[in-house]
Amino acid sequence: QVQLVESGGGLVQAGGSLRLSCVASGRTFSTYGMGWFRQAPGKEREFVAAISRSHGRTDYAASVKGRFTISRDNAKATVYLRMNSLKPEDTAVYSCAAGSTSLLTVPRGENEYDYWGQGTQVTVSS
Repeated sequence: QVQLVESGGGLVQAGGSLRLSCVASGRTFSTYGMGWFRQAPGKEREFVAAISRSHGRTDYAASVKGRFTISRDNAKATVYLRMNSLKPEDTAVYSCAAGSTSLLTVPRGENEYDYWGQGTQVTVSS
């Protein structure tokens, strides 16, 4: 079992920045590919970004590419999402997820993930 706890959400003006953190506990963090997803009110949950277990391979949704950066610190069992140039349409609950993947896989699909956090609210005002 893996427990995931997100933090760092909040209210920010358009154009601002936030950094989300997700701390994992339970099993060895480095054995999991990690990802961030978001869900806005009335919408389906969508992929935001993911990072491989090792070698820092990443993937991003087209809507956030160039503005968001995912990173991980295996020693701290933490994955981060740095969000710059935030837009009102980025408003959502952001959740991190962990998936048992091969070393260099960057998991993009929800079905590739085994564990999910509760989420943290990000609200971007115009």
